[in-house]
Amino acid sequence: MSDGEDRRVGSLGTYYLLGRSGLRVSPLCLGTMTFGTEWGWGSPIEAARDLFTRYLEAGGNFIDTADGYTNGRSEEMLGQFIREANCRDRIVLATKFTFNQDPGNPNAGGNARKNIYRALELSLRRLQTDYVDLYWLHAWDTMTPVEEVMATLDALVREGKVRYVGFSNTPAWYLARAQTIAELQRLVSVCALQFEYSLVERHIEREYVAAAIELGMGICPWSPLASGLLTGKYRRGTDEVEGEGRLRTVRDSGNPIFDKFTDRNWTIVDTLLEVSKDLGRSPAQVALNWITRRPGVVSTIIGATNLEQLDTNLTALEFEIPDELSGRLEQVSRPEPIYPYLFFDPGIQAAIHGGVPVQREPPWYRPR
Repeated sequence: MSDGEDRRVGSLGTYYLLGRSGLRVSPLCLGTMTFGTEWGWGSPIEAARDLFTRYLEAGGNFIDTADGYTNGRSEEMLGQFIREANCRDRIVLATKFTFNQDPGNPNAGGNARKNIYRALELSLRRLQTDYVDLYWLHAWDTMTPVEEVMATLDALVREGKVRYVGFSNTPAWYLARAQTIAELQRLVSVCALQFEYSLVERHIEREYVAAAIELGMGICPWSPLASGLLTGKYRRGTDEVEGEGRLRTVRDSGNPIFDKFTDRNWTIVDTLLEVSKDLGRSPAQVALNWITRRPGVVSTIIGATNLEQLDTNLTALEFEIPDELSGRLEQVSRPEPIYPYLFFDPGIQAAIHGGVPVQREPPWYRPR
């Protein structure tokens, strides 16, 4: 399906090309950060196996993990489940590198060649496979030259240990430079981006969505339900947040990612609850449906700790949000205009083009 084609009907068994590549993935990706209880929450092995099996039975083929998820236990579980189901060729298996797994050892983390090779070998061992389909750079380490990163990833593809590569949690200028280097030096290109993206976190729309579409990268949002905030299970109380879940457990961890209980976000949740009531759908289904239809989005990463949650998520593609209701969600969650993006506003662009309407490409054009 091309970037310009409308996606009104969705199912887990309808596959889409990941960026400017030939890799076909489901519109919902099973995230496995919840596989394992080593972090004090998550799913024990039997529950995780049930989630894995249900996702495959529903037609899904895209599974995401990382070397550090539940201290490596997530990868170990996946390796076991894949071997038991004999489904390695069927699935698109993705894992990540960057975060240090050996405190005190400066070369056991980051994006230098030494750590990338170290991390991949350990991941392959835990996953019980000799290659990964998609290898994510988990985060920018602020110091490794991008030329070294791209040369290393290209070498891994040539060695057959990695099929495709993606970037997560990096500056837009960094991924643009990486893709340009890949194009000019004929190295493996970045075909996917993984960033936090939801109704309450839309900052990637300022820069990354346009970059992804222009540079041939498919967007894979993580935390589309804002760590559970958009499921409706939390309520704003008089003195304290009401509702139990992971977001309350980790809210005081010091990680700004989990700082979701804000006045702005509660307003978004209130509107989401109203829209979901009008549609006769759960807030989680509406929030997922909305994010999967955003420009540039190819596959949205979902997580669950039980089958009920997973089943709710897997049916989020089966309906259409009317324009009026979708517009209400868009308006209440729209990011605040800031400089220099104010200059890209239609009003200022009209002044640039002399007030004459200009269409970027003919209506029959579709990006390659």
